[in-house]
Amino acid sequence: MNKEVISDKQGIVLMIMFLIGTSTIVVAGLEAKRDFWLAIVIAIFMALPMIFIYARLHYIFYDKDLFDICKICFGKFIGKGIVILYTWYLFHSVTLVILNFGLFVNTVAFMDTPQIIPIISIAILCIWVVKKGMEVMGRWTELILLVFIGLIFIAILLLIPNMNINNIQPILYNGVKPIAKGAISSFSFPFGETVVFTMFFSTFKKKKSSYKIYTIGLLIGGIILLIVSITDILVLGANTASSTYFPSYNTITRISIGSLLQRLEIIVATIYAFGAFVKISIYLLATCKGFTKIFEYTDYRFIVIPVSLLMINLSYFVHDSIMYNMEWTSEIWPYYAIPFQVILPIIIWITAEIKKSSGIFTNRNT
Repeated sequence: MNKEVISDKQGIVLMIMFLIGTSTIVVAGLEAKRDFWLAIVIAIFMALPMIFIYARLHYIFYDKDLFDICKICFGKFIGKGIVILYTWYLFHSVTLVILNFGLFVNTVAFMDTPQIIPIISIAILCIWVVKKGMEVMGRWTELILLVFIGLIFIAILLLIPNMNINNIQPILYNGVKPIAKGAISSFSFPFGETVVFTMFFSTFKKKKSSYKIYTIGLLIGGIILLIVSITDILVLGANTASSTYFPSYNTITRISIGSLLQRLEIIVATIYAFGAFVKISIYLLATCKGFTKIFEYTDYRFIVIPVSLLMINLSYFVHDSIMYNMEWTSEIWPYYAIPFQVILPIIIWITAEIKKSSGIFTNRNT
């Protein structure tokens, strides 16, 4: 099949939506309490060297994704083993994202509706857009991003009367350790998750486009998340924010301007639905590409529906309750995800640089 080429602008908006989509509701790093915003700043700086590594891999292997790069660097046997590991990581990740969406809808809106109903509903939409391809995803996200960001900042402006600056003072009140833990948690979710784009992207308009897409996408998405997190802490306070499942949803309930503007939770619900749709679609497309690499097919589209059905089934059984899901996300996810987000990409990058400097595959990728 023909390679799908995505523009720089579309790549950037996909990264921004991926970062802020579900992270505006399912918040990581609240271990830092009132210094949560500082943990996010540190996490952004932690993510910068990793996104340069991701971009560098795309630069060395201009028309390849991470699955192809693994096979080139480590050979067919070891390379395929790494591809299998990454495919499992992607499949497990998309399962958790769609589960979080189902839990959110089930918890805040349709408590008597079976959780599987919202999961199936969004899965059908994601199947449709993934079968259309990443170029369609890019164009759609490009169209909706301004609306998405506009809703966020309208909500923040309306919350200004409810903000209390004392909720983030004094800085470093609980010491450095909670901030470090919060930074690692915030890095693993959502900034480290951008590793998915090494498998989602393969061909760009220009060879250096990867640097632009990863850097601008990370910085804009990170700044928006920082603003949202500061808003949550200023409005709710550290203790309330860290004791709720969906802090931003609780924050938006505080908007009340007389009898004119009340019950604006629909803003957060809309933001989360759009964000979850984009994030699930990106993960699902990358997962399907992984399966096609394992079984050596050329087109990922034929496998989208079977993989989606497996995803729906696993999401229904993977965690028993929202309490267990949130506990697993905060306590286990960082240690589970960092090998895929940091350790393996560094090993792959070092191997690629060594082989490139020795001229083993220079001609193949120039």
